Amino acid sequence: MNTALILALALCLDATFGEPRWLWSKFPHPAVLMGRIIGWADKRFNAGDARKRNGTLLCIGLCVGAFSIGAFLADFFLGDLVSLLLAAILLAQKSLAQHVQAVGDALRLSLGDGRRAVAQIVGRDTAEMDETAVTRGAIESAAENFSDGVVAPAFWFLVAGLPGLLVYKVINTADSMIGYRNERYEDFGWASARLDDLLNWIPARLTAVLIAATYMRPDAWNTIRRDAGLHRSPNAGWPEAAMAVILNVSLSGPRSYDGEIRDFPYVYPEGRRTAGPTDIDAATSALWRVWAGLLGLVLLIALF
Repeated sequence: MNTALILALALCLDATFGEPRWLWSKFPHPAVLMGRIIGWADKRFNAGDARKRNGTLLCIGLCVGAFSIGAFLADFFLGDLVSLLLAAILLAQKSLAQHVQAVGDALRLSLGDGRRAVAQIVGRDTAEMDETAVTRGAIESAAENFSDGVVAPAFWFLVAGLPGLLVYKVINTADSMIGYRNERYEDFGWASARLDDLLNWIPARLTAVLIAATYMRPDAWNTIRRDAGLHRSPNAGWPEAAMAVILNVSLSGPRSYDGEIRDFPYVYPEGRRTAGPTDIDAATSALWRVWAGLLGLVLLIALF
């Protein structure tokens, strides 16, 4: 079975079953195992004057280990089946759509419910958010995590099979745990954060292309290119700018972290400045529409 066909089946499995609680209540999710290794390394090696060196060695070790495990499993008995199941497990389409839609459903109940729901998927302060800020947070999370959680894993699986997927996931997990620019992780997480930026460079731009293409908006590309660089991340601005254009909603903008207001510029500033639950519904629909476009592209690759 070719790699693209395995990926297409994995995309369908993930979209159908998502993250079954009964399974992960009995066994640790592979991403949880990755997190435990990174957490142990953080406690053991993130100290002293050699933090940057230690973090770089950790990054190298994670890549070598993930690639080796992936290569072993892919060549193992029933390697295609193992690759299919692990790819489905490490894709995150259905769970992402569910988490995003949960914010819209909660916001319809009350602003407080919406704040609590969006706090599950964003890292900013949520206690003082108004309805528009909650909505923006949900839409931004949808766009960025579709790139990180669906397109990028699919891309690296196509490029390098199961080893490529596992390398991407372990580095992405490391970035989410130790890739912060603060006193504790500025040095120790430097290598993982930079490699994560590199691994997401093509997928982020591919996500923007997919969003524009599935909504038949080639005219949006100039706006996406214009605004992607306004984002503080070198990659997240691309899917966010594309999502902002097709929903006609301004994203990013000022927000609070640790009680401090950060005056970030708006992405797509000419879009609507007020938004609500119906816009979250539209973002969830967009996730599935663009997912279908991605699946179609993978099937074409499998065919030709």
